[in-house]
Amino acid sequence: MGGSPLRILVVGAGIAGLAVARALRRVGLRPDVTERLPASALVDTGLYLPGNAARALRGLDLDGPVRPLGQVIRRQCFLDAAGDPLCEVDLGSLWADVGECRALPWSELHRVLLTGAGGEVRHCVEVREVELLPAAVGITFADGATAEYDLVIGADGPRSAVRALAALGGAPRPAGHVVYRGVVRGGPPVDEWTALLGQQAGFLVVPLGAGRLYCYADEVGTVAPADPVARLTELFGAYAGPVPEVLDALEQVHVGVTEEVELGRWSRGRVLLVGDAAHATAPTLSQGTAMALEDAVVLAESLTSTNTVEEALVAYESRRRPRTQWVRDRTRDRNRTRDVPPALRDPFLRRRGAEIFGAHYGLLVKPV
Repeated sequence: MGGSPLRILVVGAGIAGLAVARALRRVGLRPDVTERLPASALVDTGLYLPGNAARALRGLDLDGPVRPLGQVIRRQCFLDAAGDPLCEVDLGSLWADVGECRALPWSELHRVLLTGAGGEVRHCVEVREVELLPAAVGITFADGATAEYDLVIGADGPRSAVRALAALGGAPRPAGHVVYRGVVRGGPPVDEWTALLGQQAGFLVVPLGAGRLYCYADEVGTVAPADPVARLTELFGAYAGPVPEVLDALEQVHVGVTEEVELGRWSRGRVLLVGDAAHATAPTLSQGTAMALEDAVVLAESLTSTNTVEEALVAYESRRRPRTQWVRDRTRDRNRTRDVPPALRDPFLRRRGAEIFGAHYGLLVKPV
């Protein structure tokens, strides 16, 4: 895209926003990045990155800084609530020639992206108005300051302010699950991604390296409990495997409800949505971060291979929408298995679970 450098604003300094900033800087663009929260308000938890996330990190030239972090995950082990095996997914075979699967603290990936993005993130900056101009976007910030940009990118999560202000969609809809997240230190020895499946609930433990475990649990519902630790004990106290020791070691639990964003379009004028702001799903397939990283790579490629911003946004969405729709459809498929009684589900998973769970990533093994 010729002419003078584009004036770009990225709203949101989470994984999606920083990944976009990194991708744009690699092609010679210098976006402004704003975040409405203070830096101290960012909540740390664990992340599991499937192989396509590793490929996207290579596309951002950030695979080197990430490689020493966390722990490589080679298998997914599914157990029933009693701790008996259901099936295993060989991640090395599934993601061969794509990338290693890795688990690490959210803060460590965020730090890598923040360094890679370069430039300053302006925290405690909130967008109040978005005005679509013929060849620009007018922005009014909460402090009354105004600016014009050639492109505004909303990377501000499932409850995106940019999405609402640009009339691209309203609030997200509940996806039907309450989720619990925490990081345990000094818990039981767990070497692989290990999930225990119960009746409309599941408990996942993933090693993060250095003696840390990422705990993720969920249940069917739409209202978060007032005391998440007590609720976890109530739900999973009778589970076997590593669960009792993990529950004993849990000190802090972050609780929330899953949300979905499904839009007819991701851009309006020169405003574009990326990451969860455009296509959030329940985290069942652990693809939220991977989709955000892929978004960043494809957006930079689209901006450098077309003649106008408008052409770039069309090219970007045409490449990204099929993959994000695949993730949403497969997420819904897997979530529907929660409604199947374990007496029916478990024998089926022992016969075909590895095949079915692996197939959920079929399209994602292919290049972006």
